[in-house]
Amino acid sequence: MLASSTATVLVGTAKPEIAKAFYGETLGLKFLHEDQFAAVFATKNLKIRVSKTPAVVPAPYAILAFDVSDMEKSVDGLAAKGIVFARFGFLPQDAKGIWSAPDGTKVAWFHDPDLNMLSLVQPA
Repeated sequence: MLASSTATVLVGTAKPEIAKAFYGETLGLKFLHEDQFAAVFATKNLKIRVSKTPAVVPAPYAILAFDVSDMEKSVDGLAAKGIVFARFGFLPQDAKGIWSAPDGTKVAWFHDPDLNMLSLVQPA
C-alpha cells in the first residue's frame, strides 16, 4: 500500500539551532526549509525532518544510517569536522571506530547534538 510513497525520517531535537548547523554544515545535508516546528534537510533519496521538541530521549540504537562508498574517507572527513565516533566494548572496532561485519559490511556510529545515534554504512 505504501511501497510507492516517499518517506521522511523524523529526528527530534531540543537544540534546534545547534542541530540545524550540525545537519546542514557538519554533515553537509541540503537544507530545504524551516518553520516553527522543524528544519528539513535532504540527501540524494531521503528527507530528514529535525523536529523541535522540549526534550529528546535518544534510542539506544542508530536511528538513521547513511550509506557511503568509502568508509575510511567518510570517517576521516567527519572526524575533521569534530565528529567523535562511538566505541562499543562488545564489538571489535578499528582505530577509527569502524566495525567490520562478518559479511564485509563496515559500520561506524556517531551522535548528533541531542545524542541521537546515527551511523555510516559501507555495504559489502
